[in-house]
Amino acid sequence: MSDPPAAHADPHAADGMVGEHGQPTDQGDGHGHDDHAHGAEALGPIDVPAWGAAILGIVLGLIVVGALLLATT
Repeated sequence: MSDPPAAHADPHAADGMVGEHGQPTDQGDGHGHDDHAHGAEALGPIDVPAWGAAILGIVLGLIVVGALLLATT
């Protein structure tokens, strides 16, 4: 009986692996952005008319559901 073939390291790194031990060679620090290639974004103001329309739609939908429940019971 012969010995099984020795396992060899994959000569091609996976797509996510770039440098030694899979560490990317460019961390993005020197290009004006963070490691995820985008800067921090501040949240904008609350859109009161949009939220009001959403709440009104939910209330009107609940009224319809209530009417259907009354009609079917």
